[in-house]
Amino acid sequence: MQFEVWAPQAGRVTLRCDDVTHALESDPERPGWWRGEAEARDGSRYGFALDEGPVLPDPRSRRQPDGPDGLSAVVDHERYTWRAKWPGRPLPGAVLYELHVGTYTREGTLDAAAERLGHLAELGVTHVQLMPLCPFPGTHGWGYEGVSLWAVHEPYGGPEALKRFVDRAHELGLGVVLDVVHNHFGPSGNYLPVFGPYLTDTHHTPWGAAVNLDAPGSDEVRAFLVGSALAWLRDYRIDGLRLDAVHALVDTRACHFLEELSSAVDALAAEVGRPLFLVAESDLNDPRLITSRAGGGLGLHAQWNDDFHHALHTTLTGESQGYYADFARAPLGGLAKTLSGGWFHDGTYSSFRERHHGRPLDRNRVAGHRLLGYSQTHDQVGNRAQGDRLSALLSPGLLACAATLTLTAPFTPMLFMGEEWAAGTPWQFFTDHTDPELADAVRRGRRREFAAHGWKEEDVPDPQDPATRDRSCLDWSEPEREPHARVLAWYRRLLALRHEQPDLTDPDLADTKVACDERRRWIAFRRGDVLVAVNLAPEPAALSLGVPHARVLAAWEPVETPGADGVVRLPGESGVVLLQE
Repeated sequence: MQFEVWAPQAGRVTLRCDDVTHALESDPERPGWWRGEAEARDGSRYGFALDEGPVLPDPRSRRQPDGPDGLSAVVDHERYTWRAKWPGRPLPGAVLYELHVGTYTREGTLDAAAERLGHLAELGVTHVQLMPLCPFPGTHGWGYEGVSLWAVHEPYGGPEALKRFVDRAHELGLGVVLDVVHNHFGPSGNYLPVFGPYLTDTHHTPWGAAVNLDAPGSDEVRAFLVGSALAWLRDYRIDGLRLDAVHALVDTRACHFLEELSSAVDALAAEVGRPLFLVAESDLNDPRLITSRAGGGLGLHAQWNDDFHHALHTTLTGESQGYYADFARAPLGGLAKTLSGGWFHDGTYSSFRERHHGRPLDRNRVAGHRLLGYSQTHDQVGNRAQGDRLSALLSPGLLACAATLTLTAPFTPMLFMGEEWAAGTPWQFFTDHTDPELADAVRRGRRREFAAHGWKEEDVPDPQDPATRDRSCLDWSEPEREPHARVLAWYRRLLALRHEQPDLTDPDLADTKVACDERRRWIAFRRGDVLVAVNLAPEPAALSLGVPHARVLAAWEPVETPGADGVVRLPGESGVVLLQE
């Protein structure tokens, strides 16, 4: 079997495979690369030693059976026999469901999560979006401190379990999206800097030195990241990737890394004959991110829309701290702007940033499905001091209003696991660092962060306490009892409507017409022949829809068909979806 590794600064490299040492030779055609042959099979343990140093895991390891600090293992991807005949499922018309493997079930494994995929197929979502799966120290964590970007966290089940999960999802008609982190590497178990200039001091990020995308040696670093992305899509038949915090990918080269990545993914999609897509997390509000490469953009297929979330959250909760301050002055007006224009900050002044922010989105060129809309995400729940969901803050009626707005908006909707039944469990920040100093630093940093916002130290959950993770696991008995069952039925009905009514997946952002009343707390919008009205006030409201004949498709509380005057009388804290006839 051929082994190879990029180690441009090494004078000598050896391979240790199944307790046998082999000297590698430098590759004359690829500077900095070392290669050699050794007998190996699926499961063979191996690692590389540079200049008589310790044996380290392969930077491109496909499996880390003993965690990030252990030896790598050979993975023969041809051993798995795929069951599902899968043509793929594109992003337009999709509904994503963000899922954390370690807390979706109490068992916290991919196989246990696969057993619950039938719930998602019945719910009406189209894609499961898995939070990061790369290995990290310990058993439980969010996954954003991962290393070994080509491998699957062993406590989740490793490579074979991921294939079984994807296979089962595809059998049920569900696509699979994977969250990947290219903007930093985890602080523990990361040996990449020993092998080469994977990091650079030229730029800095919130996590320290930046990933090297434009300094000397960056060609190979970029190839490493692109290769990892393609491996998930090819070897595991993943359908799309969510790219974490791309605004932290600092790249001054003429061809941005994201453009290179999108080009490679589009080429792979053509090769395998099924749709593949990239969804970015970005707070730049820069339309070039989701503009085609031919149109001068970077060619990503979609991005998260935090402006929609912030406007909706502020409208629902009245919170005005931090970045919510920009939306608090007229939250319904801000929500209306995002529904019709995509972004709230499109060159406007941001008091939170103390500068102007964003760039206008051309609604005639950018399709609505290229923006993801959501009322909750792992970030927006888990980065609260106590990980409290909207269900801990709002009545069932207001939760139904949030669902109505999210699932009928002109964006690609995304749900956060458990949201669909108003889960009563929190989702808190938890870690399992094996390094005591790092564990203590994370604990102290978390408490210091929230102390600045008035939280008592004892009220901030300890990330390292196993109980913090346990509290965050979904309670699968909840959907069978009230009020959870009613909320779940509402989500199912709205998702069914989204699939039944073509106007709800119309990509034309400019076709959305919105009206709202800040004082009376109602908002209504129209998409083609579909009309949506939401009353956030506790008292009933009479809304003029401007159409004489409309049929009620779904209502949280009983609503009479509007009369000839086109007025719908909506109970407090409720929403309705109608069809003009």
